[in-house]
Amino acid sequence: MTPEEFLTELQSLAKQLQITVRFEKGDFTGGYCIIKQQRTILANKKLPLQKKLNVLAQGLSEIGLEEIYLKPLLREFIDDEVAKAKKNFQ
Repeated sequence: MTPEEFLTELQSLAKQLQITVRFEKGDFTGGYCIIKQQRTILANKKLPLQKKLNVLAQGLSEIGLEEIYLKPLLREFIDDEVAKAKKNFQ
């Protein structure tokens, strides 16, 4: 899958889970938050595509995807992105 296809898949998953995805400009990277009682994943629209994918994958993982069916390739992508973030955080 191309990075653009992963972005589309992640956005579709968020929509299915009733999570709003917003790309805004500002002095931030992004992440999962609640804005006016709406679950939202916010990402800086000026980030490179790979970093946007990382923000979306991590945001989706925060809500818990264990009980939700995902395409195996998409689940692997999200798990890999979360593992990379944990490794970089330590």
